[in-house]
Amino acid sequence: MANNSSSPNSYAIDFGTSNTAIARWNIATGKAELVKLPGLSQQFSSLPPLIPSLIYVENAAAEMITAGQTVRDRGLDLKSDLRFFHNFKRGIGTDIQGFLPELDGQKISFEQIGEWFLRQLISSLQSEMSQNLESLVLTVPVDSFESYRHWLMEICQSLAVEQIWILDEPTAAALGYGAADRELLLVIDFGGGTVDLSLVKLSSKSPQNGYLLKWGKKMLGKNTAQQKNTAQVIAKAGANLGGADIDNWLVDYFATTQELPKSALTTRLAERLKIKLSGNESAKEVYFDDETWATYDLSLDRDRFETILEEQGFFAILDGLMNQVCQQAQRNGIEASDIDSVLLVGGSVQIPAVQNWVKQYFDEAKIKNQLQFEAIATGALQVSQTVEVQDFLAHSYGIRYWNRQTNSHDWHPIIPTGQSYPMQQPAELVLGASQPNQSSIELIVGELSADTATEVYFDGDRLITRLVENNHIVQPLNDREGARTIARLEPPGNPGSDRLRLLFSVDPERYLRITVEDLLTQKSLLNNYIIVKLN
Repeated sequence: MANNSSSPNSYAIDFGTSNTAIARWNIATGKAELVKLPGLSQQFSSLPPLIPSLIYVENAAAEMITAGQTVRDRGLDLKSDLRFFHNFKRGIGTDIQGFLPELDGQKISFEQIGEWFLRQLISSLQSEMSQNLESLVLTVPVDSFESYRHWLMEICQSLAVEQIWILDEPTAAALGYGAADRELLLVIDFGGGTVDLSLVKLSSKSPQNGYLLKWGKKMLGKNTAQQKNTAQVIAKAGANLGGADIDNWLVDYFATTQELPKSALTTRLAERLKIKLSGNESAKEVYFDDETWATYDLSLDRDRFETILEEQGFFAILDGLMNQVCQQAQRNGIEASDIDSVLLVGGSVQIPAVQNWVKQYFDEAKIKNQLQFEAIATGALQVSQTVEVQDFLAHSYGIRYWNRQTNSHDWHPIIPTGQSYPMQQPAELVLGASQPNQSSIELIVGELSADTATEVYFDGDRLITRLVENNHIVQPLNDREGARTIARLEPPGNPGSDRLRLLFSVDPERYLRITVEDLLTQKSLLNNYIIVKLN
């Protein structure tokens, strides 16, 4: 997958819930490598230079923050301080139930915290460079809502970067492992906030309709006609379940068994225990708080740890995701035995129970985990230079209507989960007027979640996510003034007859487009009009 012509000013960012990685191309070695940023990256020689996804707000009004490893070096992550934020990626683009603080007269949101963090990273990165940042690739979880992608895109559009790409994290991981041509790969990406499974097929033939999302005014002199590797996403499934949830489960366990408080300190100690248990049968953490004079003595063995996971339904969730991917693969004529390699990515795959779970499905010889921290960032970097991606929509999309049976709004699906794009055939819908002398028709498009949804809420100062059964939680995408009306009816419409024929399609850049024909007047009211961008 190496490409010696990669620009030295191309970078990739894997923004993670617990840690963030930045990759660049090293011309001297001809390989992608992780970037070490002073004050932000871990400085341990035995560990990759990851950047802890942590922020401490010094002054919100002046947008003064401390980020990354410096937060830990100053011990700011061990105090229950409203100015300290971790796991904030999980709250971006979601409806939060609970309390968010007001700091220095400013209302704080997770979107603002995330923007401060990314801008700090990019600012530090640019200060280390001798030239402008030309190309940037950012990765997103498989199951991320469009609101998260929109937030990410809005930040990047304001940056002085010529070209910006977005790619699913598991696809990037498959490329980062440098798998052989034409291999069928299952990527299990289990980080601090999400677990994503993605079945990817790599091939060196030029695609007919492969593409990658991109922005910017120029193409860096790239010859778009050159032959490129392709990464075809065959199946994918994801959930908001990660290492942060496991930390919280351990804190709850110690709160019950030892009456320890649920705080930033006990959460950090629980995380350390979890990490130690990846290499040891038992672990212990002792901490003396010199401010409160309290002593914390936590111990746990691996058997009890795995029992806690079982009690929380951890393995049932993983089994459900694996079944989703296998069912999608079977619809494409692929069996589990056809998979060449299983690639493990993310800090949570270090947990022995997770590795043993994977071995229940696949032969150990197929499982690889040596690039668990860097594969996503280094793989994403290769995408901007050498790879086209063939992908499909992870969520379904529908339009809102009034359900007379329930006397409430409901949603009618128009584009199903798994729809490849660009769409070869549009989805058709016929509408009539809902009231006498109706002069216009409004259309609200929504993104429909899966059969389970993620509930995000606060428990004290902890941000908790929980999977719950749902009746299609929906995020409206164009429910605002000026965006709802799709057609003016002249003459006005009346109930009882079909009036409009609608054709929906998704183009190569994930724009949802609509064509509208007035069946009464035989006039075309809209032609391939963009409703919203699905990214």
